[in-house]
Amino acid sequence: MRGFDFDKALVALQNELHCFAYKLTADKDEAENLLQETMLRTLDNKDKFDSGTNFKGWMYTIMRNIFINNYRKVVRDQTFIDRT
Repeated sequence: MRGFDFDKALVALQNELHCFAYKLTADKDEAENLLQETMLRTLDNKDKFDSGTNFKGWMYTIMRNIFINNYRKVVRDQTFIDRT
């Protein structure tokens, strides 16, 4: 049995992840930024991936979590509190 090739799986999933990013953001530039951030976070956490798990599901979860965190940050930054 051949081992799991992390880098090849990442490249193979890139177009599908880009489509998912566009569905989340509805903006081409934001989708590209989200994809890039997801790829970087994935490569940073490569050692945490267990080859017996679903790689595609792992990638989608990372992207979704990044999107949610970015959304929360935007909402938090736009919240105005009047302390007068």
